[in-house]
Amino acid sequence: SASPYYRTKLRGLYTTAKADAEAECSILRHALDKIAEIKSLLEERRIAAKMAGVYSDSDPPRKTMRRGVLMTLLQQSAMTLPLWIGKPGESPPPLCGATPASSDYVAKQGDKVAARVKAVDGDEQWILAEVVSYNHSTNKYEVDDIDEEGKERHTLSRRRIIPLPQWKANPETDPEALFSKDQLVLALYPQTTCFYRALIHTPPHRPQDDYSVLFEDTSYADGYSPPLNVAQRYVVACKENKKK
Repeated sequence: SASPYYRTKLRGLYTTAKADAEAECSILRHALDKIAEIKSLLEERRIAAKMAGVYSDSDPPRKTMRRGVLMTLLQQSAMTLPLWIGKPGESPPPLCGATPASSDYVAKQGDKVAARVKAVDGDEQWILAEVVSYNHSTNKYEVDDIDEEGKERHTLSRRRIIPLPQWKANPETDPEALFSKDQLVLALYPQTTCFYRALIHTPPHRPQDDYSVLFEDTSYADGYSPPLNVAQRYVVACKENKKK
């Protein structure tokens, strides 16, 4: 067996390695906090510019964003959604992956949500929208359709709003914070800005993976589309169980 000298030396090396790893971890967390701060400042600026564009008479109305540009932005937003990295034994917070918001949560201005709106033909549909404001006395949100072609602003009660996740869940460390196979969800249909009911086909295996989902689709014999990929950012719990 190793002599006491080598045992002590080895213990010293382990202690140093552990201290180095903890220091590196703390630097990385600090960097991630800084990135979050920068993102939030950019978001504040974007909202301020948008408000100026929407509410000022002197400015010409904003140009409608081309569809391809909007789709690219939605993809980028999904890719840059931060990954939740908890400390050992720490549970993922609300709005991490499939973990819902707390019951008293109010989405902030600029937050992206799934919003249930009435279409022109009277049908209900879930759209991707951005929060403009929340009125505490009426408990209603004002939201803008993310698809600027609609240029629609909707006033909606809280039960018609589902906040989107603010962190990706890591399947390797927090699998319980992800939807599981065959769970019913609302997922953003690829290349659109609408959410439809779907079943989870396979959850992500690695942090950067998407969900694979089966959308309800009556044009297929079994009532579901072939598997399609949807990012964690755009998959939320389905609030309605019965088919309309």
